[in-house]
Amino acid sequence: MLGDIWNSSEFTAKKLGITEYRLSYLRESGLLKPGIHWKSSPYGQKKPWNPKALYNTKMCKKIINNIYLDEKDNLAA
Repeated sequence: MLGDIWNSSEFTAKKLGITEYRLSYLRESGLLKPGIHWKSSPYGQKKPWNPKALYNTKMCKKIINNIYLDEKDNLAA
């Protein structure tokens, strides 16, 4: 079985080696796509208009690796 693929921002950021702020920036800037890389979690929240984001760590890692590889290539050029 695949198990639960959705993780908290704290866990995902730690697993990817970036800050939660950077992870949030990538989501808000559109690099991480809703439904693929992240989804909203309204469970247990009193403010449904400001739900917490849950992340698919495996899919986020692919994007993060591409971003850092592109940055390294640009610095080397």
